[in-house]
Amino acid sequence: MKTQMILCLYALLCLSAKAQHNEVYSSKIQSLQVKVNDNWLAPPVISLNSDDIVEISFDELSHEYHRFQYVISHCNADWTPSDLNEIDYLEGFNNSPIEDYKNSLNTTMLYTHYRLSLPNEQVKLKVSGNYVVTIFDDDDSSKPICKAYFSVVEKKVAIAASVSSNTDIDTNKSHQQVSFKVNYNGYTIRNPQNEVKIKVMQNLREDNCVTNVQPSYVSPTELRYEYNRDLIFEAGNEYRRFEMVSIRHAARGIQTIRYFAPYYHTILFPDEVRNRNYSFDKDQNGRYYVRYDLGNNNDIDADYMFVHFSFPWKGLLPDGDLYLQGSFTNDNFTDNYRLTYNPETQSFESTQLLKQGAYNYQYLFVPTKSNKATGALTEGNFYETENEYLILIYHRPFGERYDKLIGVQPVYYK
Repeated sequence: MKTQMILCLYALLCLSAKAQHNEVYSSKIQSLQVKVNDNWLAPPVISLNSDDIVEISFDELSHEYHRFQYVISHCNADWTPSDLNEIDYLEGFNNSPIEDYKNSLNTTMLYTHYRLSLPNEQVKLKVSGNYVVTIFDDDDSSKPICKAYFSVVEKKVAIAASVSSNTDIDTNKSHQQVSFKVNYNGYTIRNPQNEVKIKVMQNLREDNCVTNVQPSYVSPTELRYEYNRDLIFEAGNEYRRFEMVSIRHAARGIQTIRYFAPYYHTILFPDEVRNRNYSFDKDQNGRYYVRYDLGNNNDIDADYMFVHFSFPWKGLLPDGDLYLQGSFTNDNFTDNYRLTYNPETQSFESTQLLKQGAYNYQYLFVPTKSNKATGALTEGNFYETENEYLILIYHRPFGERYDKLIGVQPVYYK
């Protein structure tokens, strides 16, 4: 009965699922990450019937054991629940406990690191598409603590893609345009306009991704998505960076590290508006990597610190709010990542609890009217920016009950 209640609750939660970004519902849960084959730079996509492993990990801020249960659900291209039954997409047991956990060692903030690998001995994935893993605390199964998202691809098509600064809006200025061709020779797509769905992401961001664009050209073996204004993105700027890998000295981007018992505080250098000039840097397109320079096992040796962000701003801000954005925010423009203006320092400020490591971030403005995040005011848009794009091709043949993921292709502007 308890398992049925968890599954029913999960189905209700999924009805509102529209995005791929991970979600955390408890302040006790930190550093939720999804990695493929232990590669922190890889997108959260594994191949069907392969040796690929997706690893979901997070920290619970205590040394008390929690019996966390996970439930796997299959979703359509838009992350709404598919019509598949559990037996159609899973082989094995759903609603199983997470049994891989370790307590932190010699850290000022106590935490327990939990890790789940899929597929595993208890469960296998049988079909391609989108998957959501919802995690519950067995002591309170009325609500989840977090959700993690990933995809499974069965490669049926070939994708040839490019990114250009010569766009239908401007040339070598502030935008980049993605173009690509999908070769499906040897694979049957009877009605491409109705059966195929696409998704294009910039730096794995969910808030500005492009979906459901129609092809500009269709042939019996090829789809082309070229000269399409919907595939034009603001170019942005390179991500800002800081490295919080030591407690002994301040590394890149850090003004000072202070210990106010019982925790460490990291004060970053005040950031500047960058909308006038392109700022070249070798960033990681928004990602972060957990690391402690004296640790043997970063997962449990790295400590947590309160990180203080400061963004000086004089004058009025248009109607809207400033937010921090990077993979550590999970693209969630919530109050937790909204900056607050401090009139004494004439700065927008935010304090975040983060695990030691190397971080990418940027400041985005979300206008009240459009509710669409932009870096035009704070970071600027420059065609030189080395962005990463990810193209996903979904297919639902007539009569099928779910969206297959039949092709994935990263493409870079360098």
